[in-house]
Amino acid sequence: MDFTPSEEQAAAQGLAARIFGDLSTHERLVAAGTGTDAGLWKELCTAGLPGAVEDIGLLGLVLLLEEQGRATAQVPLAVTCVYGILAVAEHGTAEQRERLLPGLRDGTAVATGAFPARGGVKAVEGALYGVVPWVPWLRDATQVLVADAEREVWIVEAGAPGVTVVPVETTAPWSAGRLVLDGVRGEFLGTGSGACAAVLAASRTAFAGLQAGVCAGSLARAVQHTSTREQFGRPLSTNQGVLLRAADAHMDTEAIRVTAYEAAWRRDQQLDYAAQALTAAWWASEAGRRVVHAGQHLHGGTGADLDHPVHRHFLWGRQLDAYLGCGAELLEELGRLIGSGRTEGTS
Repeated sequence: MDFTPSEEQAAAQGLAARIFGDLSTHERLVAAGTGTDAGLWKELCTAGLPGAVEDIGLLGLVLLLEEQGRATAQVPLAVTCVYGILAVAEHGTAEQRERLLPGLRDGTAVATGAFPARGGVKAVEGALYGVVPWVPWLRDATQVLVADAEREVWIVEAGAPGVTVVPVETTAPWSAGRLVLDGVRGEFLGTGSGACAAVLAASRTAFAGLQAGVCAGSLARAVQHTSTREQFGRPLSTNQGVLLRAADAHMDTEAIRVTAYEAAWRRDQQLDYAAQALTAAWWASEAGRRVVHAGQHLHGGTGADLDHPVHRHFLWGRQLDAYLGCGAELLEELGRLIGSGRTEGTS
């Protein structure tokens, strides 16, 4: 395995880092509230970063999402790329690719996904019924990828008759909404040949990459704080307890990153990666929670300030901890997969 980014992947990551660093500032995030930063999203799309994902693959997307996570940038990059561009490019028909991809590439369309399937949506004679309690960036979406109870994947237009979007606020400011489907006519993604496992594995890998960035950003803030904040005439970072806590957080962050890289690399190489995607998601859930708690704790009383930038990393980390399955659920699913000898979620 070689996770060294290609020239194209490194260039895209560098461009993303610059845009997020310049525009996803504390002041802009405060001004955005719980909504999307439309100006930042427009800048990313003008730079061609969503469209580049078709060329740089899932590993390239993970690298982009790391940079988003560092800045906790409020844009629908992850959902548009993994539930839109990659899903349609890999599983869609030729007609769907021609019709849907141009808008997703240039940002005039936004995709999201009602995943994972938990029996909340049922298909009856081609019509969809049910409720998904919350879907990330649903308030921005023009189309939604919906997994029904039978694990079939449907493309639903957000403005179609029978679709109701109810705004909800989640732990992280992801412009989320409750999706209510009442006799909605959708279309199968591709030929209806069972893309659910593959889309779910790719999304878990992508959001693990986002969590790696969130954790790295939280830890960087903690290091900066403890290196400059003094107690008893010396920096907090010289205390052994602080050093050990930060070291543990660093190792957890690296574990999230390397497992996400491995899963993404295997997908791009067209290798089985179902177990690797679950492993990355488990690390993102379990270790991610530890890291963002440590980042807030290492700020001392400052970390309790809801308006401090580190608190934003804490909120994102906790949201990502539970999204697409918490640690215990993922471990149970991984155990069943290993025990059965099956390899779902492949490219």
